[in-house]
Amino acid sequence: MSKHDEMMAFEYHRNGGVDVLERRTGPLPSPGPGEVLVEVITAGVNHIDGFIRSGREEAWADEPFPRGSGSDFAGIVVAGDGDGRFRRGDEVIGHVRQGAHASHIVVPVGALVRKPARVTWETAGGLFLAGVTALDTLDDLRVGPGDTVVISAAAGGVGSIEAQVAKHRGARVIGTCGERNFDYLRQLGIRPVTYGDGIEERIRQLAPEGVTALIDNFGQDGRALAEALEVPPSRYRSSADRRETELRLLQDDPESVAHATAQLERLAQLADERAFTLLISGYYPLTEIGSAYDDLQHLHSRGKIVLGTHPVTTYRTLKARDIHEARD
Repeated sequence: MSKHDEMMAFEYHRNGGVDVLERRTGPLPSPGPGEVLVEVITAGVNHIDGFIRSGREEAWADEPFPRGSGSDFAGIVVAGDGDGRFRRGDEVIGHVRQGAHASHIVVPVGALVRKPARVTWETAGGLFLAGVTALDTLDDLRVGPGDTVVISAAAGGVGSIEAQVAKHRGARVIGTCGERNFDYLRQLGIRPVTYGDGIEERIRQLAPEGVTALIDNFGQDGRALAEALEVPPSRYRSSADRRETELRLLQDDPESVAHATAQLERLAQLADERAFTLLISGYYPLTEIGSAYDDLQHLHSRGKIVLGTHPVTTYRTLKARDIHEARD
């Protein structure tokens, strides 16, 4: 069997840390009716992937082993009829319940959208879970013109998309973050505020007319802050709400898949229109998946960390945040 006829994927046979991920190789799978085989070019890593792998997510307790890793990917259709919707050579963005961290994956055509030519592979591969979570949250809160929204962890994957799309919709956005991310948020047109004691007063100084919605991606005292800022309970979303949104997006029943794909298509269009840009703060070869997760667990990355199946080089570059942290 030649290298062109085989695939590589990461899976795990028990719950645990990144060390339980095992590299598996085998023949290329064959797509069935309504499916295509996609050669993965890039795939995103998400915090919830690690929570599921560790056994922390009870919703996955009955999921059989072995399990695949990852849900976000972008790639090229290499086989399958695609029900006439996709052909060999089409560039696509997709989502799966599990198994995206692979060189190839069989996917139902209902879980794919076309990748706009102007959207980079790096962005496309990290788009699904963070982006659709952000879009679902903003839709649920009906964020639009006239709103003043506070978003915590606004430099992260979900938060940065929420902040930019909220601004695109006409809202004023205040983003909470560490000081090293101030310049990044300012470049996006987001007003930054540091965490910690006095945060309520700092927000009130930037929004003397009041705050109409608050999204907590950080998971520390968000509800208390929302109450202090007199945000209506219906317009507050917690980190637990975010987790529930992510888990719904990972369901594989037809209704859930259709919703996720429709939102992904909207998101790809917004990315194509430059309504938001997704900063890729870490790009790792798929074979270095452990290093990618280690990077993610530091909780300091901006935007997204992405895996690539065909990196031009495996040479590791020093990140600006690593230099910053070394000085602290």
